[in-house]
Amino acid sequence: MRALVTGATGFVGSRLIPALLEQGHEVVALVRDADSYAPPAGVRVVEGDLLEPDTLPPAFEIDGDPVDVAYYLVHSMDGGPGYEERDRNCAQNFVDTASAAGVDRIIYLGGLGEDREALSEHLKSRREVERILATGDPALTTLRAAIIVGAGSASFEVIYGLASRLPVMTTPKWVDTLCQPIAIDDVVEYLVGTLDAPATAGETFEIGGPNVLTYAEILRRTRHQLGHTLRIVRVPVLSPELSAKWLRLVTDVNPYLARSLVEGLRNTVIVEDDRIHDHVSVDQTPFEVAVARAIDELKHPERRTDAPQTPRTGNGSPAGSGDETPAGKQS
Repeated sequence: MRALVTGATGFVGSRLIPALLEQGHEVVALVRDADSYAPPAGVRVVEGDLLEPDTLPPAFEIDGDPVDVAYYLVHSMDGGPGYEERDRNCAQNFVDTASAAGVDRIIYLGGLGEDREALSEHLKSRREVERILATGDPALTTLRAAIIVGAGSASFEVIYGLASRLPVMTTPKWVDTLCQPIAIDDVVEYLVGTLDAPATAGETFEIGGPNVLTYAEILRRTRHQLGHTLRIVRVPVLSPELSAKWLRLVTDVNPYLARSLVEGLRNTVIVEDDRIHDHVSVDQTPFEVAVARAIDELKHPERRTDAPQTPRTGNGSPAGSGDETPAGKQS
């Protein structure tokens, strides 16, 4: 099939493209700066920006024929003020162009979490993008994921930063919130698998790893992989503002990302519907194995053959986000 990948140089997209090629699919990569992107052999590169709709049509065709599927892997995870409007505009421009081009399907990687009023702002934005993408002519397949474990995931690298630096943490009760992290390799398998499963068109699926953990357990198990133990002291009250400031103090995360990460921690993000297994078979990666692989890649990035060619700017989050690049910036 012919596939368009947005977010091609980001955390998820950079891994998805080689997997699609391996399965024999033709791939178009939409990037903001083609000169800074070194694509795998055989990939057609189109320079464009989702905030500039006139630049998009060339990405939705190969040799005059529309692509069969367009992957939407763009989200303003740490884009700062106004990210909701940027996400909204990008999604609308994307779905309008896909509809005009005659694309059959859109596959979107969204955020896991219950649909309710108390959703974090970023997860609400992910849901809005999902609704916008569903308004077009192409059939939308949505995969919802929580924390994606891998080198390049903003949320995992924050966890890694905390686990590697702090033997004792004073935290609010959000550390007891349940989460179902998933390995990046498994996410890519689901993204490719849904393309090869026509029955997934027009459906929404939840994806996760085999382990349901609290954030405290995630931190402890990650620190254990580094050969250390972790003591967590809970406090009854710690505002999101103070939590974000603390996170920025002990890690390298930027202010907007810190706030979005902390906001997302109030939401339980676990798989309640496992229908995806009726269509796509994935040998789920245990959390400890996923963490070991991610740490190895963080320490030895030269071992990765699919690493992003431009600086990473945002990714899968505890807010129930599986994405990696700022809206309007596919690199």
